[in-house]
Amino acid sequence: MSLATELTTSLGRSVSNTLKGSAGNLVEWYDVYVYSTFAAYFESQFFDTRDKNSTIYVWAIFAVTFVMRPIGSWFFGRFADRYGRRAALTFSVSLMAACSFVVAIIPTRVVFGAGAVAVLLLARLVQGFATGGEYGTSATYMSEAAVPGRRGFLSSFQYVTLVGGQVVAQLVLLIMLLTMSPDAISAWGWRVAFGIGGVAALVVLWIRRTMDETLHTETIAAVRSGEGEAARTHGSLVELFGRWWREALLVFLITAGGTLAFYVYSVNAPAQIQKAFAGSSPVAAGWINLGSLAILMVLQPIGGWLSDIVGRKSLLVFFGVGGALYTWFLVTQLPKQTSAGAAFGILVVGFVILTGYTSINAVVKAQSFPMHIRALGLGIAYAVANSLFGGTAPLLYQAAAARNSVSAFIVYATVVILVSLVVYVFFLRNTGANWLDDPDEMQRRADARRRKVRAPGAV
Repeated sequence: MSLATELTTSLGRSVSNTLKGSAGNLVEWYDVYVYSTFAAYFESQFFDTRDKNSTIYVWAIFAVTFVMRPIGSWFFGRFADRYGRRAALTFSVSLMAACSFVVAIIPTRVVFGAGAVAVLLLARLVQGFATGGEYGTSATYMSEAAVPGRRGFLSSFQYVTLVGGQVVAQLVLLIMLLTMSPDAISAWGWRVAFGIGGVAALVVLWIRRTMDETLHTETIAAVRSGEGEAARTHGSLVELFGRWWREALLVFLITAGGTLAFYVYSVNAPAQIQKAFAGSSPVAAGWINLGSLAILMVLQPIGGWLSDIVGRKSLLVFFGVGGALYTWFLVTQLPKQTSAGAAFGILVVGFVILTGYTSINAVVKAQSFPMHIRALGLGIAYAVANSLFGGTAPLLYQAAAARNSVSAFIVYATVVILVSLVVYVFFLRNTGANWLDDPDEMQRRADARRRKVRAPGAV
């Protein structure tokens, strides 16, 4: 086989695996965001809307599910580092499918009383568990499956499909708004939306069975045998926090500002638009959210491609500066808009800034860890930051708005973004060796660092 043919074949398989991984990611994140998209419509089915805190309760369930993400990241990260990325991804999407079907058929509070809320909460907790495994494992898989020199572009499709899940959820809502009344959506339409996610997840189960495995078969065999270093160190929390805690802390800090901005810009902001246009034109709100999220989705491969040229750090710094300056404007001005064009423009500018983080965050985190601990380290560091700063953002905003303290929320969000910006500027590089492209060199450096620490008299 000629070199050109070999390179073409390698790129072809890389693209194929990226698409297969992306399909599952799309469905999993649709199942996550169909909740936030339809929350305003099914709120009355689970809570008494005469209670002024009913909206806070709905978003509290959204936030509480993030508690399960670190647990899911530990379970699936360990599983993926020991038994393969493909098996872990297949398992996670199975859980998502089952829970989507459960939510679709839950009896309402009128029929089941408080039990309806309990079942909803339980289903969402299990989905949070599955989502914790999906992010870390899919980021690992798609970064490993990408060819060197194109890792930024190909791994960006993780967020193409992550945002795509929101786009599909918004599209489903828009179609319903155009074909049925808001009362019908509130009565039963939201169930159809969750059912769609369950059916799509079953399709992905079949697709993921044909993905290539990026973890070496020899490693999987060694783990299964229970012998040797692989069985002891792969996917081990002791290994992660004993030898790679610096990398885990770095990924946590990289994630903090980015995940908070993501939920403020792409989850909370569309909810604000729904509320602002609810009385005058809910269809217009649907078009604004669908169009702007579609643009965010298209921006991801552009950002990934650009990072392959100018470096990952450059894009992260762009996001950090832009996010610190723009968050105040977006959060304060968006609820005041009566013009669909102005609301759309405010969102799109925010999404351009957000792309500096979203398009490349998967590969930046994946290249921070060696293969034997990558899915676990990436997943846990991300999930803890995501749970603390991302999933709580809509709830904290709603609580602040109820107390006329939105400015305090904005200050909090801006400070967290600034902390991540400091990390981007002083602790990341645009060029140099990393664990994805130069594992031998990185291992040499890691060994040298440990020898220095263990040397007599070392501080």
